[in-house]
Amino acid sequence: MRLKLLSPGEMTADQKAIYDESIASKRGKPPEPMMAWLASPEMARHAARLGAFLRYDTSLSDAHAELAILVTARHWTAHFEWYAHKRFALNAGLDPAIIEDIKNRRTPIFGETRERVIYDVAKSLHEAQELSKPLYDEANEVLGAKALAEIIGLCGYYTMVSMTLNTYEFGLPDGQVSELSVS
Repeated sequence: MRLKLLSPGEMTADQKAIYDESIASKRGKPPEPMMAWLASPEMARHAARLGAFLRYDTSLSDAHAELAILVTARHWTAHFEWYAHKRFALNAGLDPAIIEDIKNRRTPIFGETRERVIYDVAKSLHEAQELSKPLYDEANEVLGAKALAEIIGLCGYYTMVSMTLNTYEFGLPDGQVSELSVS
């Protein structure tokens, strides 16, 4: 890891306040990238709050949110993000075959239209940096404006998370090996 993680005793008052707020949140602990974001306490505060909303309080089911997050983690080959969110996705009931296909950069076969549209939106945002008119229209029809906005938010936020984890070379917990190939 390229970053020395601060202990609570080494933090400034601003950093400690944000750290404590994250412990008191639904997460119960600071998200790993927040430890890097503490270099800019105000950014860390806003990013952690946005992340908590996107992770726990959107209109999306947990499985649908995790689908968008896994597409993002795979796009960025974010090893730690994939490791963490694969478990969340499985626990939320996302089909393991879908997860395996995303890991191997294959288009999954979906049992429901909503999942396919979420995947298509996330994939298009990362690869084409836009949504085609037909995909945009389908997403609005199938998901609705609120869920579409939240998927865009998830993809954007978890892009920042992935960039942070990759830049600072956050490793996996001891004994864990990444499932993601670089290609």
